[in-house]
Amino acid sequence: MTPSVAYLLSDSARLLRRAFDLRVRAKGVTGPQARLLLVLGLHEGQNQGFYAEQLDVEAITLGRMLDRMEEAGLIERRRDPADRRAWRVHLTAAGQDLLPHLREDIAPMVEAMLAGVTAADRDRLAALLEQVRANLNTILEPELAVHG
Repeated sequence: MTPSVAYLLSDSARLLRRAFDLRVRAKGVTGPQARLLLVLGLHEGQNQGFYAEQLDVEAITLGRMLDRMEEAGLIERRRDPADRRAWRVHLTAAGQDLLPHLREDIAPMVEAMLAGVTAADRDRLAALLEQVRANLNTILEPELAVHG
């Protein structure tokens, strides 16, 4: 019996997350913290809700993670000038310095993961995964509207 595409995709994501988490722990951060740092590297200065959505975690979970990362000197929260109740999240110099090291550690893992996959197949895989992601977002939109 051949495993379903959904199972293969889910199990591959699980294994990728495990490999990622193991690699970044050597840099002194957890997998979720590293993911947040990488998202901050692309979208710095957003509010905490944005990052909770990007990481698919509850706001309270993100808040605790930000507390620990702020104590470690990796991020800082700044008041939102447009909304005094909101906070914007920024990388500190230490957080900025850690980013290239995280990317350097992840690159060989990605290459190992894609060993034997041609450049054309990698491009096709990326395009297919983009389509799958778009389809899943379409499925989720009505569910999120109903369940918040």
